[in-house]
Amino acid sequence: MTIRVVAGVWIQGGRVLGALRRPDQARGGLWELPGGKVEPGETDRRALARELAEELGVDVEVAQRPLGEHHHDYKDVQIHLIAYQVAARPGSPEPVAREHAQLRWLDRRALGQVAWAPADVALLGAVRRALSAETDLD
Repeated sequence: MTIRVVAGVWIQGGRVLGALRRPDQARGGLWELPGGKVEPGETDRRALARELAEELGVDVEVAQRPLGEHHHDYKDVQIHLIAYQVAARPGSPEPVAREHAQLRWLDRRALGQVAWAPADVALLGAVRRALSAETDLD
């Protein structure tokens, strides 16, 4: 069975938000784009907004179309990872690491200096293109 997972590419000031998985989690100690599982009956966009509210305490707008997607087979689970660009809605607080060990804003150079979860590695090209373009959500 494949689990559908959504990830947020939050770009601010030429940097993207990365989240470090806690040591007690699967793939602990690796960096990821924040997000989570799509629940039955949810759209990808709704799931991503919910997950980022739960994990980071933020209210975001999610782009209409994905930046990229990737199927990955871990030993314990198969995932279909879909990344969407997101932006904070006006009045949303700064993100807080509620479920991660750490959050960090990473520039293009720093993207290659942290250890990413293997599924996320496949999306880094799309993240770099988005960083270069500083695209809008429309």
